[in-house]
Amino acid sequence: MKLTYFGHSCFLLETGKARLLLDPFLNGNPTSPIKAAQVKCDYVLLSHGHEDHSGDALEIAKRCNATLIANYEIAEYFGAKGAKTHGMNPGGGFNFPFGRVKLTLAHHTSSVEAGLHPVYLGVPCGLLISADGRNLYHAGDTALFLDMQLIGRAGLDAALIPIGDNFTMGPDDALTALDFLKPKVAVPIHYNTWPVIAQDGAAFAARAAQAGHTVRALTPGEALEL
Repeated sequence: MKLTYFGHSCFLLETGKARLLLDPFLNGNPTSPIKAAQVKCDYVLLSHGHEDHSGDALEIAKRCNATLIANYEIAEYFGAKGAKTHGMNPGGGFNFPFGRVKLTLAHHTSSVEAGLHPVYLGVPCGLLISADGRNLYHAGDTALFLDMQLIGRAGLDAALIPIGDNFTMGPDDALTALDFLKPKVAVPIHYNTWPVIAQDGAAFAARAAQAGHTVRALTPGEALEL
C-alpha cells in the first residue's frame, strides 16, 4: 500500500485493487505539486464539504468515472451535479471491492459556498479505511475528542491527523490524539497551507518521538509505503 501526500489534507492511497483520492484540493492549493487534471483514481473520499477538502472532487470524479464516497448529504450534493456517489454516515461502514470504509466522528463543520447562503453538507467525518490487511485513519478536520481511543482499537497502521490549529487541533492536542490512537506511524496534515495554520511539522515529529510515537512529516509529493 502506497500513500502519496499532495499537501494540505490530500492524499492518493494506492491499494492492490484501487486508487483512492482523499480530500482532493489541488488546483487551489498553493502547496500541491500537481493539478487536478494530472490525477487518476477509482474512488474519491471526502471527510467533509469545505472547499479545501472537496474543491476538485467533482471534476476528478466525473473525468475518472470514480465513485465519490462521503456522508449522505455530500453524496447527494455531488450526485445531483453528475458524479457517481456512495453515501454513508458516521458509524456506518461498507465493503467496497478494494476493502472497507467506515465513517467516524469528527468535531468540525461542513459546508460549501460559504457566505450569506452557505450550503450545509451534513456532519464532518473521519475516514477509516481497511485494505490490503492494513488500517488507515484520515481524521479530516477535527478537534481532539476522547472517542479517538475507540478508533485506535482498530489497530492503526497509519493515522493522518491535523496539527494546524485555528480550525483544527494544534500540535499539543495532536500529541494527545496520538496517545489515544496509537498508530504505527502518523502523518501531520492541514498545516502550512496559509499563514493562519502555519506549524513546524519537523518539530511536531520530534516532540512525538520523545513521547514514543513515530511521525513522518511528509513534504508535498512525497510517498510513504505502509
